[in-house]
Amino acid sequence: MPEGDELRVRGKRIPSRKRELARRLRRNMTPAESLLWDQLHAGRLCHAWFRRQHVIAGFIVDFYCHAALLAVEVDGPIHARQAVEDARREEALATFGVRVIRFSNDAVMNDMPGVLRAIAAALAS
Repeated sequence: MPEGDELRVRGKRIPSRKRELARRLRRNMTPAESLLWDQLHAGRLCHAWFRRQHVIAGFIVDFYCHAALLAVEVDGPIHARQAVEDARREEALATFGVRVIRFSNDAVMNDMPGVLRAIAAALAS
């Protein structure tokens, strides 16, 4: 199984455009992403360390815990129209051992305790 930077970039440098896009996404998180980040960063949930808008094998995931090989995605309205693309991304990430769990913006905004329980369960498994 790949480790560290190999997982992140498949042994290659992150293209500068992708790196800059990840930086822009970190600076311009959605309200739901910001709310979830407040709960995840600095090991606040189960002492797990998450990165935000992290590049893995050419894909940018909303939140990533390397120790658990867990990606957390917060899906806005656009994801209803790109389900096939999201499934392909999940398959590609799975080849690296990365599990992806998804939550709607609505779930994050209105049921944070439930979202955090689900993430904690995924971290534990």
